[in-house]
Amino acid sequence: MDRCRIAALFLAWMAVAPGHAADALEAFTVTEIAPGNFVHYGRIEERSPDNLGDQANIGFIVGERCVAVIDAGGSFAVGQALRAAIRRTTDKPVCWVILTHMHPDHCFGAAAFREDQAVVAGHENLPRSLGQRARPYLNALKRDLSDRAAGSEVIPPTLLVRDEMVLDLGGRSIRLKAWPVAHTDNDVTVVDEGTGTLWLGDLLFVSHTPVVDGKITGFIEVLDQLSTLRVARFVPGHGRTDAPWPQALQPERDYLALIVRETRAAIKRRKTIEEAVDEVGLSERDKWVNFDDYHRRNVTTAYTELEWE
Repeated sequence: MDRCRIAALFLAWMAVAPGHAADALEAFTVTEIAPGNFVHYGRIEERSPDNLGDQANIGFIVGERCVAVIDAGGSFAVGQALRAAIRRTTDKPVCWVILTHMHPDHCFGAAAFREDQAVVAGHENLPRSLGQRARPYLNALKRDLSDRAAGSEVIPPTLLVRDEMVLDLGGRSIRLKAWPVAHTDNDVTVVDEGTGTLWLGDLLFVSHTPVVDGKITGFIEVLDQLSTLRVARFVPGHGRTDAPWPQALQPERDYLALIVRETRAAIKRRKTIEEAVDEVGLSERDKWVNFDDYHRRNVTTAYTELEWE
């Protein structure tokens, strides 16, 4: 089947998909940032029926034998759009869907790859974390997208990464690494060893306010370890930047380090958690999108972590 025919079938599906997904995903594109590495840059905005949860940077790596998907998007419709983009690019089968962590904007689209019989891979902690949150995540998705959430579901990984693992795509090896508790307790990065391309998931936020759903001091420690890696190209979990590596990590590290310093100072002055949330880190507000949606939660997480040091 030629690419024009595939594209036509994709557009036909989008026209009849639940909730008229074509309207929301008509601009779904992928960019080849390195040979065989294709990225779709999600929108830096809150989930809505207009974007169908197309918020995260997701993509795929093509080998001589098969394809690895790196995160699948925030809904079944986004996953379908990604799958269609793969089919426009290559006829190689999808062997793996790699989830960099548990958050809905990265994992709900995995259901779109069921018919490929792809193996879902993730951190060894991911099945437990997804199991604990699957129901509230799905309820929230249905609340936000209504009937446009149709088909979305949590697909737990069956290939678990405990430390490091290498997958062979045929003439191309990718290395998965499981990290200690940082952004979450189930963060995985992916490196295409042939091109030196690092897929970070939400260990790196650009423009979008960083989110701490794990351990803030651990997050900083992981960023310091990441900064020592030799990287030719990199893909953040959100946003994009022209900054070189590892300088691209610095704004996020500065933000997290400021929260730690100011939260420790607030605790030392015997400030309550409510008082700390109202005053810590406010100097960063103009540097980040969605600051008011995530910052107060970050300070709350930091306070509960640092209170008993």
